Amino acid sequence: MTPGSPGRPTSGARWWRHKSLVLGGGVLAVIVLLALFAPLLAPHDPYVQNLARRTIPPVWYDKGSWAHPLGTDALGRDYLSRTIYGARISLLIGVSVAVLSGLIGTVLGVAAGYFGGRVDLLVTFLITVRLALPVILVALAAVAVVGGSLPLVILVLGLLKWDRFVVVMRSATQSVRSLDYVQAARASGASTARIIWREVLPNVLPFLIVTATLEAASAILLEAALSFLGLGIQPPLPSWGLMISEAKPYMFFSFWLIAIPGACLATLILSINLLGDGLRDAISPDRRAAT
Repeated sequence: MTPGSPGRPTSGARWWRHKSLVLGGGVLAVIVLLALFAPLLAPHDPYVQNLARRTIPPVWYDKGSWAHPLGTDALGRDYLSRTIYGARISLLIGVSVAVLSGLIGTVLGVAAGYFGGRVDLLVTFLITVRLALPVILVALAAVAVVGGSLPLVILVLGLLKWDRFVVVMRSATQSVRSLDYVQAARASGASTARIIWREVLPNVLPFLIVTATLEAASAILLEAALSFLGLGIQPPLPSWGLMISEAKPYMFFSFWLIAIPGACLATLILSINLLGDGLRDAISPDRRAAT
C-alpha cells in the first residue's frame, strides 16, 4: 500500500490526528509570536511608570480604559505591555534551561547507556547525588547568596535539571546500542564517536525532544516560584512570577493584577505539556507501527 493511499494516513495526517499536539503547539506558537513581536504589539513601554494612573482596572470594568486594556499596576505601568514582555522572559528561561540541562544530561546519559560498566555506575551515582538535592531549596540558597538575576536563574536551573535527561537518554541508548545497524557499524570498523553521532543520537533524538519540552515547562514554573519569593528575576523586568509577587498586597482590591499573569503562566505551562504529550504519542514506535 502506497503512503498516499486512502487506507493508510500520510505522515502529516498522522501528526494532525493528535489533538493535544495540535492544541498545545498552536497555543505555544501564538505565545511565541507575541514574545517575538512584543515591541510591535505592546501599546506602551513596559517600564514607564505613571503614579497618576496606578491600578487602573481592565477595560471590562466600569472604570476601565481602552488606553490600558488590561489596566495598570501599582506603579502605573501598562499591564498588557508587561504581560506581553513577560512571555519573553518565560520562554527564554524555558528554552535556555532545557538546552543547558539537555546538553549535560544527553552527554551523561548516552555515555552511561552506550559504554555501561564503570561509566554507568559513575553516572548512576551522580544521578543519586543530584536527586538528593531538592531543586527549589538549592536554587533558593544559590540565588540568595549570589543575588537574583536572569543569567543566574538560567545557570542555576540548568545545572539542577539534567537528571531526567540522563535517565531517559540512558534507557534509550541501552535499547539502541544492541540493534542490528549499530552492530553493523561497529563490525565495519566505525569509530565510537562516529557510531554515537551517526547511529545512536539520531535514534534517541525524539526522546530528547519530548523530555526537553517537559523540562522547559518545569523550569518556567520554578522561575515563577523563585520570582514570587523575591529571589528570581528582579525588578523592573516583567517576569510573570514577579508580577504575581508584586500584586500580593493588592490581591483583595485589584484581583486582576494576580489573575492575568497567573492565567498566562498556566496557559503557557499547559500548552508546553500538551505539546510534549502529543509529541510522545506521535513518535511512539507502537503508534507508528499501527499507522
